[in-house]
Amino acid sequence: MQKNKKITYAFIDSQNLNLGVQSLGWKLDWKRFRVYLKDKYNVSMAYMFLGYIEGNNGLYRSLQAAGFILIFKPMLHYKNGKIKGNCDAELVLQAMIDFDDYNKAVIVSGDGDFYCLVRHLLKNNKLETVFVPDRYRYSSLLKKASGGHLSFVSDHKKKFEYKKKENSSGTSPQERSLS
Repeated sequence: MQKNKKITYAFIDSQNLNLGVQSLGWKLDWKRFRVYLKDKYNVSMAYMFLGYIEGNNGLYRSLQAAGFILIFKPMLHYKNGKIKGNCDAELVLQAMIDFDDYNKAVIVSGDGDFYCLVRHLLKNNKLETVFVPDRYRYSSLLKKASGGHLSFVSDHKKKFEYKKKENSSGTSPQERSLS
């Protein structure tokens, strides 16, 4: 790691971010969100952790084109029709694998399961911020662990809200949201 230049990585819990924003009644413009991470926090690597769903390859390509590094976990399909792809362990593992490669980390989630990671990053002076999707709904464990290093996606709706753009066929280029 270069000692004279601040290197920041982002570790994004895509399910928590996507569902948190959708619960507020809007959709995230992933490309604008990635630009913000770069401009505001100097994020050079933005890992996005998500469950892999067959048929979402167009979405995955667009996320990669926006600058995200996708880390997939296979989805579990239950008999009751529910699907699950919890990626918390993958996010923590990647943050620790890359620990010596970055100076600061941005954790994007409101999930208290990241308490130990956030606490460890803060203790080692590597926590830039915990970027929580919804200011009013997140784990109080993160508030405790972050030492005040909290930011809120919900405070930036005007910057991040996806605005539907019609193309010549009348359909939106961002047809699907993350699952």
